[in-house]
Amino acid sequence: MAVKKKPLAKTKLKKVPAAKKKAAGKAKPKVTPKKTQAKKKVVVKTKPAAKKAVAKKIVKPAPKPIVKKTAVDKQKAVAKPVVKTQAAQPSKESKVETAKLVKTGVKTRKQLVAVPPPPVIEVSNWPKNKIRTILISQPKPAETDKNPYVDLAHRYNIKANFRQFIKIDGLPAKDFRSQRIDILEHHAVILTSRLAVDHYFRMCNEMRITVPETMKYFCINEATAYYLQKYIQYRKRKIFFGHQTIQDLVDVIRKNREEKFLLPVSDVHKEQIVEFLDDLNIKYTKAVMYRTVSADLSDIKDLKEYDVLVFFTPAGIRSLKHNFPNFKQGDTRIACFGAAAANELKKLGYRLDIYAPNPKNPSMSGAIEEYLKESNKR
Repeated sequence: MAVKKKPLAKTKLKKVPAAKKKAAGKAKPKVTPKKTQAKKKVVVKTKPAAKKAVAKKIVKPAPKPIVKKTAVDKQKAVAKPVVKTQAAQPSKESKVETAKLVKTGVKTRKQLVAVPPPPVIEVSNWPKNKIRTILISQPKPAETDKNPYVDLAHRYNIKANFRQFIKIDGLPAKDFRSQRIDILEHHAVILTSRLAVDHYFRMCNEMRITVPETMKYFCINEATAYYLQKYIQYRKRKIFFGHQTIQDLVDVIRKNREEKFLLPVSDVHKEQIVEFLDDLNIKYTKAVMYRTVSADLSDIKDLKEYDVLVFFTPAGIRSLKHNFPNFKQGDTRIACFGAAAANELKKLGYRLDIYAPNPKNPSMSGAIEEYLKESNKR
């Protein structure tokens, strides 16, 4: 009987692992949700921790202090040579001088034109008495236009009158023919002012000459160039212009040196333009097309009513001598613009009290204002 009981024990041992398997199978679904919940909790915790770590990494580089350091270093590096290189100051002055020449239209140093130094003009030390009235030898400006002399009159409570001392008369065609100049032989024209533009086309009309479309125009400034629209179509013509002087056109004139130039001028004109063209060996013809004549100043009874007389051309000073031959200057002060007018004033026996352009004031109105600051002190 003992031998039979052994197999029964073996069968019991076989049933135990099956029960354990069933119990394990039933326990699995109970354990899995716990694990998943734990995983979810861990995921939720790790996400904000990751963000904090990233935020810390972004803050750590701190680029702002680095930029400040580099900017300071650059400023120090730039500031040091400026302080130490005091001996290089004369080179800066030379650069300024070359810059002035470059502004006159010259592009390279090889093409620089020698500009003569300004002449030395002596100004008298006449007592600077108070000024109440000024006579300016220019046409009266329009009420809408801004004029520096009108502004001076308002600021310093003085009276400013305008009266032109000269007038321009066009040369008749008969007198022009006596110069034996053929306008159509010239394929380029140098125009120095609006008056030159007006009288050039006036002369062509009187002589029944049609100006060809291939004509080249070289104007001294932009205003004169745009004034050509009164007579020609601006876009279809070859027009060149400078800033303010004939030297601005040096490059363009040299490129067209094969052309024959026509220079319309007045009977009284600046010789600087003629000398400039001679230095460049340019073929040109000087054509007198209008004249500067003294105006009739009989409406001015007495010049002693004015404390200051202002002139801009030698012709205006000659008109003063022509209309008032018995004028004695006395306390009347005379202002001149330009060396030619100043030399003509002294030549006719008058005294120069105010002069422009000068190192402090390039304009006539600026020189007069500087004089008023001393003469009209309160």
